[in-house]
Amino acid sequence: MTTMASRAPSLWGLIPLVSARKTVLLLTILSGILAQAATAAALSIGAWLVGSAVTGATPASLVPGFWWLGGLVLVAAIARWWQAHVSHDLAFALIEILQVGIYDGLERAAPGYVLGQRTGELAAVATADAELMEIFYAHTLGDYIGAVIVPLGALIALAAVNPWVALALLPFLPLLASVPFWLARRAGEQGRTLLTALGALNADVVEGIQGQRELAIFGFAQSYLHRLAVRSRSVAIEQRRYGSRSGLEQAAIDVLLALAVLTAAIVGIVLVSQGDLPLALFPLVIVLAGATLAPITEVTQTARKLGELRAGAARILSIIHQKPQVADHGRQAVPVETSVQFEHVGFGYGGGRGAVLRDLSLAIRPGETVALVGRSGAGKSTCANLLLRFWDAGSGAVRIGGVDVRDLPLGALRTLIAAVPQDVHLFNETVADNIRLGCPDASQAEVEQAARLAQAHDFILALPQGYDTICGERGARLSGGQRQRLAIARAILRDAPILILDEAVSNLDAENEQALHAAMTEVRRNRTVLVVAHRLSTIRSADRIVVLDAGRIVEEGRHEDLLARRGTYARLVAAPEVIA
Repeated sequence: MTTMASRAPSLWGLIPLVSARKTVLLLTILSGILAQAATAAALSIGAWLVGSAVTGATPASLVPGFWWLGGLVLVAAIARWWQAHVSHDLAFALIEILQVGIYDGLERAAPGYVLGQRTGELAAVATADAELMEIFYAHTLGDYIGAVIVPLGALIALAAVNPWVALALLPFLPLLASVPFWLARRAGEQGRTLLTALGALNADVVEGIQGQRELAIFGFAQSYLHRLAVRSRSVAIEQRRYGSRSGLEQAAIDVLLALAVLTAAIVGIVLVSQGDLPLALFPLVIVLAGATLAPITEVTQTARKLGELRAGAARILSIIHQKPQVADHGRQAVPVETSVQFEHVGFGYGGGRGAVLRDLSLAIRPGETVALVGRSGAGKSTCANLLLRFWDAGSGAVRIGGVDVRDLPLGALRTLIAAVPQDVHLFNETVADNIRLGCPDASQAEVEQAARLAQAHDFILALPQGYDTICGERGARLSGGQRQRLAIARAILRDAPILILDEAVSNLDAENEQALHAAMTEVRRNRTVLVVAHRLSTIRSADRIVVLDAGRIVEEGRHEDLLARRGTYARLVAAPEVIA
């Protein structure tokens, strides 16, 4: 995450999101300026009232001032409330867009990019980092503009009362505004380090929760707890470093603010003693000095968090701007025929792992079931991934009905294919909703028919709420075989002309597997089926068996014919750890 963050756009890359909400941003800025100006004016009138009273003004002459004071306080309160309401409404709407954009970026770059990241870190970016941007959208953009306009107006008013006090105060304005930028580089580095440490801690916690069963089985729970404690300690160290630097900035701001007010007071006292400033105006001078400085000190509070903000923005934008794993520029019409061809396909996942497929050519006729077999790493699942266009072939082409899959719109391509992966993922939704993922508009009757074909209907009815039972996170409330049958039902419901079965029956017992095979015979009818399998019962039912070794096809044919050749396939069958 750190390397991708360092290459990401700066904090200002978040500004374009505001362009569609310029009116709301303008209202935020105007209400903030009005609140600050009304507050400064109310304080000024209050100071004038005090000065006038001290110098002997009659109560009757002060009554209009009190009316103005009350009115300005009311205006300031309403404007402040409105600014808070509008700015946070804007901020949370933009955070929602950011979070959707983060997921969209992950989806575009999946699965390659996601496989290289930790789930907990990605979750931290989508939640904690995105929520951190509330400071930027609600308290930075509008406040910074107000911190220029209001102090300028107060300084002009102060100059009108007495230019010497205004002149004495002038050097402190840029000094105060620049404090957060004195250590900006260190703040940026600390922000990146802190968010990276928090992301790593979050990732460890997520992995620990997901792996509690394994930790308990192997007696590693206490060791993992110690690991989390070490990780938490490192976060605390980074937070202390960040807080120390932030505290140093706050101390500098406090000192400069005190010096500025003290300077204004000393100059005012000297002017009063020399008769150049009426005593009645002395409190007004001090208040106007404060009004000049207050908005600047307000924004320096948020500016002190710029390190975290920049780091968080970098992590967010690095995901939002992720390049798609595959380009979706296809415009070809969906082919009517559903034959599948791999033409001289070469492919490697990169990262120094070498080639997975080497000049592989394979043609699957419409309605034919082809089983891919081979040792682990032979390239079986890679063929399925290339057909689904999770990755693109490095050389050669994958075609459906003669059309290169890269020339088809990605969404249209995937409507042609249903898949049952080896690692089934179920969402924390009802059983029916998980099956309906294959066809969101399916009726309950269609869902149940798909479950029957997948030999899942009976066990579903035995669940506490039947089809309305919540599956739990990743299907935790179901057995491995039950999860796999729901995935098969999902694929059946999709009713696509091409079916990919990647170890689809690996978690089924013999009885359920036999019943499912009978059902799948009907499901496979008139469909092009690509089977990745290790079970002999699944392989034998295929129309053709294709044997892969080191990314190349070394044999193909029917089960009996391949056994008779006494080649690679026969050796695989003889090795129970490969084909059972």
